[in-house]
Amino acid sequence: MTFVHPNLEETDAKMRARDVSVYYGAKKAIDEVSIDIPSKYVTAFIGPSGCGKSTFLRALNRMNDTIPSARVEGCIELDGEDIYKSGMDVVQLRARVGMVFQKPNPFPKSIYENIAYGPRIHGLAEGKAELDGIVERSLKRAGLWNEVKDRLSDSGTALSGGQQQRLCIARAVAVDPEVILMDEPCSALDPIATAKIEELIDELRGNYAIVIVTHSMQQAARVSQRTAFFHLGNMVEYGRTSDIFTNPLEERTKDYITGRYG
Repeated sequence: MTFVHPNLEETDAKMRARDVSVYYGAKKAIDEVSIDIPSKYVTAFIGPSGCGKSTFLRALNRMNDTIPSARVEGCIELDGEDIYKSGMDVVQLRARVGMVFQKPNPFPKSIYENIAYGPRIHGLAEGKAELDGIVERSLKRAGLWNEVKDRLSDSGTALSGGQQQRLCIARAVAVDPEVILMDEPCSALDPIATAKIEELIDELRGNYAIVIVTHSMQQAARVSQRTAFFHLGNMVEYGRTSDIFTNPLEERTKDYITGRYG
């Protein structure tokens, strides 16, 4: 049973999940979650460690496919199309639903190649000039261009942690995604780098549907407009971020937000 706040206005749903359960072998990690992910908003998934929020996030671009024991039931749609139907091109899906992981994971290639790789394999650029343009635009979107424009041939792994994470965000936006999933993107970063990523999320949200898993309630309150609270594999409550934090409907949400557990 999920409590959905009554004053949650209708928005344009980019993705729709209905009765989604995720199993690892016989263990049920997610229990019948239903949620709409709106365009042009940041939706935060919060909850204690191990409550299933990252598992559910990974179901949104079939990242769980990479785990042999994982199985997903229910329906997840992107623009009304079932992403688990047979014949769905998973590579194409992951270009449309990009992902930024907890630990920055740039390719062991140059900064330029980190960004150019995706557009090149998806055939988004005709020739070097167009590719150069995509690289520059993506790095600008990620607020990194001025810091790296004179060393595009340097390795991406030589950047600082915060810069590497912005490089990974630039890499995600380079293939023109429609949705960006972020799995605790700041947990490995210092406060200054975290503030830059949060600023960036705020700038990007007008162009994408963004979903962020975060263990920091302060971060959820700062960057998101929608919040879903997960507990023991269930989505307990969903609503506008301001309502979830100031007027939670469910006792478990209230206990988590006031710091009684978590």
